[in-house]
Amino acid sequence: MRILRPSITSLLLALLLAPALALAQAPPPPLPDWDSLTPAQRELLLAPLRERWNANPGERARMLARAEHWQAMPAEQRERARRGMKRWEGMPAHQRVEARALFHAMRGMEPAQRKAFLQAWRQKSPEERKAWLEANPAPRGTPVAPPAQ
Repeated sequence: MRILRPSITSLLLALLLAPALALAQAPPPPLPDWDSLTPAQRELLLAPLRERWNANPGERARMLARAEHWQAMPAEQRERARRGMKRWEGMPAHQRVEARALFHAMRGMEPAQRKAFLQAWRQKSPEERKAWLEANPAPRGTPVAPPAQ
């Protein structure tokens, strides 16, 4: 009987704590649409953008052009861009260096040239790729996306 006593106690404890654990793991309720946010919530969301805008007068035209470009994009293109940004954020630093260099190299190429370049890139050995990256680094400050037109 003594052997069963700790098991029964554990079982009772688990049964008592199960609802509390379920509540703790429940996802938070979804946040409201923009129009339903309070003025304080909107201010909280906009503050970093305001700070960036005020701190970088020379970048304001580019920031505004990007916002206008974003608004003009079809929804599916914006979704592709979001997925690309998430993929970029998840990349290790060495892959970002490679991506920047490849983007810079292919930026002005026609689609057929780009396809041939990428096919040749895929056939290179890791050592050849490393040598190419060292010989063809992306310039510092190279934008990740083409300039807005």
